[in-house]
Amino acid sequence: MKRTNGKARFAVCLNNDNYEASLELGKIYQVLPDAKAAKHGLSRVIDESGEDYLFPADWFHPVKLPSSVQHVLVQAAS
Repeated sequence: MKRTNGKARFAVCLNNDNYEASLELGKIYQVLPDAKAAKHGLSRVIDESGEDYLFPADWFHPVKLPSSVQHVLVQAAS
């Protein structure tokens, strides 16, 4: 997973219509900050391919995870 400055941000996937190979419902994904995308209702998410892509923001719900859990998720995907 890619990491940006500061704490990693995560969200749970609530919808994967037509992207079943890229996103799993109920799975937690890392979300990268992207102000330009957010203005268009999109979130930059690191999907199952390990790359970041834009998806509708309302497909995800932000979750706050303890830093120890964030560390494990980031390390596991590296």
